[in-house]
Amino acid sequence: MKKKLLLLTFLATFTFAAANAQDTTQTDPPLTISGSVDTYFKYDFSQHNNLPTSFASDQNSISIGMIDLALKKKVGKASFVGELSFGPRGQSQSIPNAVGEYKEDFNSFHIQNLYVSYDVTDKFNLTGGYMATFMGYEVISPVGNFNYSTSYLFTNGPFQNPGFKATYAFNSKVSLMAGIFNDSWNLYTSVNKVNTFGAQLMVAPVEGWTAYLNLLTGKLSGTEFDLTTSYQITNMFKLGLNAATFTPADVIGTGGFTGVALYPQVGVSKDVTIGLRGEYFKTKNGTYETYGPAPGSSVVAATLTANIKAGPLTLIPEFRVDNNKNDTDGFTTKSGALTKTASQFVLAAVYAF
Repeated sequence: MKKKLLLLTFLATFTFAAANAQDTTQTDPPLTISGSVDTYFKYDFSQHNNLPTSFASDQNSISIGMIDLALKKKVGKASFVGELSFGPRGQSQSIPNAVGEYKEDFNSFHIQNLYVSYDVTDKFNLTGGYMATFMGYEVISPVGNFNYSTSYLFTNGPFQNPGFKATYAFNSKVSLMAGIFNDSWNLYTSVNKVNTFGAQLMVAPVEGWTAYLNLLTGKLSGTEFDLTTSYQITNMFKLGLNAATFTPADVIGTGGFTGVALYPQVGVSKDVTIGLRGEYFKTKNGTYETYGPAPGSSVVAATLTANIKAGPLTLIPEFRVDNNKNDTDGFTTKSGALTKTASQFVLAAVYAF
């Protein structure tokens, strides 16, 4: 009798434990894996790379962008994000050496994101680690951009900001973020001190329209103000805008940059969208080195891009023309003579998963 009672007790305990384990398995969210793979062909009509903006720099070549792998998981109020990239597009943010040159190791990898986050309440969140910047309209991953080539504003702004931030959502239409960040942009560790302040005000006044007013300022990193906004006006028409101005800290030079980019997009069909990026970028007089025209000069760039979707695959044909104010700002012809205009054609393929 005792043996039967013990057996029944064991079976009941085992069944209860198994049921609890099954419930835990069902309610514990799985690890999410996402990312992208991209490749491209570019032809610069000068027959050499003319543009100082980021990515797609290989001339007349079938080239690779990167494979991007992101791991995400959230259990209860705690979550993490870890994102790695392999390839030239990711390695373009590699840490510079002692003389400021970027040495790309395509057999290595780059950390795009590595941070942890905690929801104190439904409205209040704390996040710390190495994070993609909150500044600007464009991002590193080609999945997050409409155009394959990038703007001057993107190239000259930060890519990542290591730090700690707190975000409070007042409601679905207004939120505020504030945080402290490393002085050195795009580096895993702070070369100097953690004394850069960052903030972002998000407003969504009407359905389909979101705007972000961003600030980064520090006595070693300089000060950048940035406005990023997009409005899905109709199902077929979307309009985006990015405007920014940057002033370096006195210890690293004088000058800086200012610029604005407009992004109208029209849906031709369910799977085809055509967009234009029009950008004006000006380099302020001074000693701070920017990626763009000479100090005191400016450039106007127009990029016509199409996105043709076939499931997770997007084909991106693109034609771009950049025109400098002066013919001494760095663009050259086939023969090497200085010129005001540079143009290129890109055909890219991006697969998202």
